[in-house]
This record gives sequence, structure tokens and C-alpha cells, in this order.
Amino acid sequence: MSEALEELASYLEERKGEAITGTQLAFDELTIGTTAQQVISLLTFLRDDAQCQFVNFTDLCGVDWPSRVRRFDVVYHLLSPRQNLRIRVKLEVGEDETVPSVTPVYPGADWFEREAYDLYGILFTGHPDLRRILTDYGFEGHPLRKDFPTTGFVEVRYDDEVKRVVYEPVQLKQEFRNFDFLSPWESAEYVLPGDEKASE
Repeated sequence: MSEALEELASYLEERKGEAITGTQLAFDELTIGTTAQQVISLLTFLRDDAQCQFVNFTDLCGVDWPSRVRRFDVVYHLLSPRQNLRIRVKLEVGEDETVPSVTPVYPGADWFEREAYDLYGILFTGHPDLRRILTDYGFEGHPLRKDFPTTGFVEVRYDDEVKRVVYEPVQLKQEFRNFDFLSPWESAEYVLPGDEKASE
């Protein structure tokens, strides 16, 4: 498998080198780097070229790297049934940058791009219907970003008194505690809050 992927990598660098920022072969998986400006050209080549024939669009996902200048990765997974090969195409994009929609090349990317927009806030230009797909109307933020609070901003619940769904700001019922995760057979060398009552 890795020999076929090595041949494919060298073939792609020869034919579409201007659209490729780098290739990486690890664990029998080929990852091809590209840019937002070249992604349509590269994916069209991968779909139409007789040596490639990556006609199956398997997945598109986002990855958040908050400490990086270009914060997000957009990752495309493709399958070539004819060649029996899978590849990954990856590009970096900043928070204020856009990525062209690949729906003209792979119509099946429609909902995947909507999901990446909804959960990460990645904008796809030229998408036929870019709106939220998993979160509710009026939802604020993007829940898969690493800086999104785990409790969220809003609590949604059904109120039996008013007979409707209500939205309220999140209120934590207890304070967070820091745990030291010691062995259960050893005690802490300091008095934990509340334990001083046990000695009285």
C-alpha cells in the first residue's frame, strides 16, 4: 500500500506541484498540503485524472489550533475505488479568512461544509446554503472551538409552568474544585475544605 501511495505522491508533485505545499506519508496514509487558492484546482485534478480517480468524497472536517496564527485546518478525505486508495488533503485557514466551497467539484461536500461552519466558524465562499446545521437558530459561538466554554453560554430547557422551551444564561450550581488526584490509599497532607468539621 505504501509503495502505491509513494508513487501517487511523486506523480502528484510532478503534475500539480504548484498546488501542493507538501506531502507526508505516515502509517500508510498520504496527506497532501495545499492552500485555499489552489484547493478547487487540486480536488478537480484528483477527481478527473485517469491515474487518480478520487471520485468518492468521504469527509470534510475542521481542526482548531488556537495558538497558531492560521488557526484552523480544513481536512478533506477522498477515496479512489478504481485505485483502491485513500488520501487526505489539508489546508490552513485563519479566523478571518475564507475557503472556497468544493460543492461544484463534490456536491456531497454540502452538509460537511455546513457542519464545519456551524461548529468551527470556518466560512466557505460560494456555498449554496451556508447556515447552521447542528445547533439551534440564534445559537452564539461555535462549540468545537477550543476556547468555547464546556458549559456553553445558554441553558435550554422546557419549562412546564409556561409550557414552552426557555433559554437562560448558564448558572453553575456549585463552585469548581481543584482535585489533586492522589491515590485513594493516601490522604492529602493538608486539610481539604469541609474536612475540618470531621475532627470536631
